Amino acid sequence: MDKVSKTQQELEQMERQLGKLESLAGDNQAAKEQLHQLLEKLNTLRNQVGGSMSAWQRTELARHAQRPYTLDYIERIFTDWSEIHGDRAFGDDPAIVCGMARFHGEEVMVIGHQKARDTKQKVYRNFGMANPEGYRKALRTMKMAEKFKRPVLTFVDTPGAYPGLGAEERGQAEAIARNLREMVRLKVPIITTITGEGGSGGALAIAVADRVLMMENSVYSVITPEGCASIMWRDASKKELAASALKVTARDLRELKLVDDVVPEPEGGAHLDHEKAAALLDASLQKYLAELRTQPVDALVAARYDKFRNMGQFFTE
Repeated sequence: MDKVSKTQQELEQMERQLGKLESLAGDNQAAKEQLHQLLEKLNTLRNQVGGSMSAWQRTELARHAQRPYTLDYIERIFTDWSEIHGDRAFGDDPAIVCGMARFHGEEVMVIGHQKARDTKQKVYRNFGMANPEGYRKALRTMKMAEKFKRPVLTFVDTPGAYPGLGAEERGQAEAIARNLREMVRLKVPIITTITGEGGSGGALAIAVADRVLMMENSVYSVITPEGCASIMWRDASKKELAASALKVTARDLRELKLVDDVVPEPEGGAHLDHEKAAALLDASLQKYLAELRTQPVDALVAARYDKFRNMGQFFTE
């Protein structure tokens, strides 16, 4: 375990202990004040640790089991959630959740990868790795959004599309490619948020959007650092070097103009305070949705197309 990760664990343990002491302090105002001051000092130390994290350390944080997942954000940001199941061709894929909801009174469609925390649910959700029917369910939801003129809000958190034999036999590549094509020309506003791990085409299949946001401690890459290290150096242990070279962090991708904005997280990370993380994301979604609502549909689609066509172009004098 590296020094920063060890320090983070120690800080989390100290915060938990102080939280228990605070509840035991009762009505003793002096004791509560001292405990509050200690908590503030711990938060300051946590921010210092967060500022010095490497790309690999942020990757580990993006994969943290206690980070809020799509359904956690749905519960806190949206109302009147009604889930949509099945792709009307093969079956339902629990690795992607889709549905109708209201966002501050406005009807929207919500799509997102869904991971889990216990073993049974992890297997049920296939570790957040979608099969073709998941992407076809997402496309079915997007087409409904277009028909009823509802904005689409997507949440990305996956190591990648499921690479199993059954997925390939049922047309995994075709399903992803079709989503990319259809999302580019979808005639409603689309906002994507990378909430944890954005892996390869499995992430991009629901991330062709007018605005792409990243949570502060999320990552977004064409391949996992371990996969990259195995290919480039034939040594998965070089994952830290690969993570740095891939430029996977929110700050890196914002500088490269591959994402539009970075959403701040609570002190120490979203896994420590789901409510605050959701509130911060809520504010960003409101801002960008209001901005997109003012644009004519044709201009919106044209700008989305140009946005992705211009990515990855570098010129030297």
